[in-house]
Amino acid sequence: MQGKILKGIAGFYYVHVDKLGLYECKAKGIFRNQNLKPLVGDNVEIDILDEEGNIGNITDILERQNELIRPAVANVDQALIIFAVSDPAPNLNLLDRFLILMLRQNVETVICFNKKDIASEDKIHLLQDTYGKCGYQVIFTSTYTKDGLVQLQDILRNKTTVLAGPSGVGKSSIINVIKPDANMETGKISEKIKRGKHTTRHSELFFAGDNTFIMDTPGFSSLYITDMEQNELKDYFTEFKAYEGQCRFHGCIHLNEPDCAVKEALKNGSISRIRYDNYKELYEELKSKKKY
Repeated sequence: MQGKILKGIAGFYYVHVDKLGLYECKAKGIFRNQNLKPLVGDNVEIDILDEEGNIGNITDILERQNELIRPAVANVDQALIIFAVSDPAPNLNLLDRFLILMLRQNVETVICFNKKDIASEDKIHLLQDTYGKCGYQVIFTSTYTKDGLVQLQDILRNKTTVLAGPSGVGKSSIINVIKPDANMETGKISEKIKRGKHTTRHSELFFAGDNTFIMDTPGFSSLYITDMEQNELKDYFTEFKAYEGQCRFHGCIHLNEPDCAVKEALKNGSISRIRYDNYKELYEELKSKKKY
């Protein structure tokens, strides 16, 4: 029987089997010998040990489509990064860091700006222009007026999506729209294992119907880009690619070089000043890290 791991804690794995519900499973010792640890999001084969008590054993981990390190999850189709348009104002440097992190892991990202109802048209237009031009899908939502929520549900349908974003942007409200009983499900698992509510936050998927799974991640206020040479950074600003080979110098990093096509595009408004300033800041951060 096949299912998907929604949560793993203290050696137990909670496996969703379509139409049958949640099974509490242990992983067979064979995985330890193979140095393979089941991950949240893994598609697995299970043997049922107790039909009534929904207890089983994981006997096989099916081939992974991908595997993220942060957060630790397998078989992700996309990431949804949620910021507020206003209150709090979006930290676009933080957003760009997240986009780079997902690009490095080859995960497509959709950008959601929530609280549309309290934002000016100018601000909405600026954000759409800044990120739409880079090739990202950008949506604007309001859990208050319900604006954009049908479009959001369409984006999530039939996919496994990681949700991320800083605290206070309405992420929980959005999750409650997508999956109203998410908190109830978490409570059920915690009660079953008599722990979980006061332990470290673990990765967890929620089943939202129609082969749709969402993973909530803890709110973050900072994100460091590591394990990257500063000269690689330009490759993760997708809007720079259009100007590849047009700069005077081969390997131009688009900062102080003369006759730089990217800086020319910045001057004429084809490249966003917000994005370019974030690129400069991240470049300096990576450069100073290499000194220590």
